Amino acid sequence: MLNSNLNRRTMIRSMVGGSLMMPGIVSQLLAEQSDPLGPKATHHRPTAKNVIFIYATGGVSHIDTFDPKPTSGGRDGSGKDRLMGNLFGAKPNQKCGTLVSDIFPHVRDVMDEICLIRSMKASHFDHSEATLGMHTGSPTFARPSMGSWISYGLGTVNQNLPSFIVIAPHLPYGGTQVYASDFLPAFHQGTRVLPGKNPIANLNPPGKTGQLQDLEFDLVDQFNERHARQRPHDSALAARIKSFETAFQMQQAAPEAFDVQQEPEHVRRLYGLDRKVKGPGADFAWQCLVARRLAERGVRFIELIDTGSRPNWDSHGEMKEHADLARNVDQPTAALITDLRQRGMLKDTIVLWATEFGRTPTKEGKNGRGHHRDCFSVWLAGGGFKGGHVHGATDEIGKYTVEDPVEVHDLHATMLHQLGINHEKLTFRHAGRDFRLTDVHGRIVKDLIA
Repeated sequence: MLNSNLNRRTMIRSMVGGSLMMPGIVSQLLAEQSDPLGPKATHHRPTAKNVIFIYATGGVSHIDTFDPKPTSGGRDGSGKDRLMGNLFGAKPNQKCGTLVSDIFPHVRDVMDEICLIRSMKASHFDHSEATLGMHTGSPTFARPSMGSWISYGLGTVNQNLPSFIVIAPHLPYGGTQVYASDFLPAFHQGTRVLPGKNPIANLNPPGKTGQLQDLEFDLVDQFNERHARQRPHDSALAARIKSFETAFQMQQAAPEAFDVQQEPEHVRRLYGLDRKVKGPGADFAWQCLVARRLAERGVRFIELIDTGSRPNWDSHGEMKEHADLARNVDQPTAALITDLRQRGMLKDTIVLWATEFGRTPTKEGKNGRGHHRDCFSVWLAGGGFKGGHVHGATDEIGKYTVEDPVEVHDLHATMLHQLGINHEKLTFRHAGRDFRLTDVHGRIVKDLIA
């Protein structure tokens, strides 16, 4: 009888060695490639080793958050031109002077750790396409997610947890494609986790003993062996075996990683974990704290999505919705940066905050704003990016970039550079051509790097 603590890879190797499995694709996977998710050599010395991507769904207004504009009554104060500047007030960070809206007071306090880009240009003007553009580099065609590319390029240092985890209470625009591996090997796909008491459903099947589970694993491995013998060139088997191994190991590692009750009281207070908040983003404190715990345990890429395709930051009718959404995510976001810095993790962890596009400087409806792709704001912290730095600028009303524009491919190329990856060399052969996260575009924005 197999011991329930037996490493699955050891078992599979022993089966191959005992001639219970044919030395075809499975032995090639386990012997020649060693471990498809094992740590991989970088193209150059990395500054960062993992990523936490905070994604705000719906199109956050740059004018009311990280690029505040004072033209609340229009150019002449009459409001007849329907221009509408920042509605919430703004103050500078006391250390670096970066001006941030009053709806993000906690994030404003850590702007000295943040590299702010005010000159981003979106890849599309509609939600789904722009969301996919930010995540995959392609607004129109199915492509692997940035997290999948980074998992493929770097592997993982923790075999007990997925290399790419997405914590999302609801799916954003673009659905599961935002964390799909597409043509990359399937074990690089993101694993979605739901905030709450049961983050991963069916992780521990109820009512089963270790011995019964061992018997089931043994049967599944026999089916895999038969599948490999009949289809010696089926590369999907590698992903299947790896997913079984990861699921087995997650039964031990995941419950501990998601147990925030282990954290001391002062850390829980820092994130606002016990705040009584409602509405979209109500679980964001849990998401941010778990993200730090996962990064601490070697998970390569963690994405946090605050809300789904509705309700969200898509404030067409009333910009005051932004204040409620910001209230739920502001403290946990700032706490994540503070916590990472205090633990010495910020220097090698990239924290990216982004949305799909900005919002118009003119009113839409009663008191809302429309979609705006020509300029918006994103920011990065840690991972060798300049703290307290502002890159690029927009005009006086926040309509156009007037200084140092940045495309999505440029953002991706620069992040890969900090992870030790040459974005032009991170390729995968598919359908007769070499694909990249940055396609045929992308430049490293050196002004962002410390």
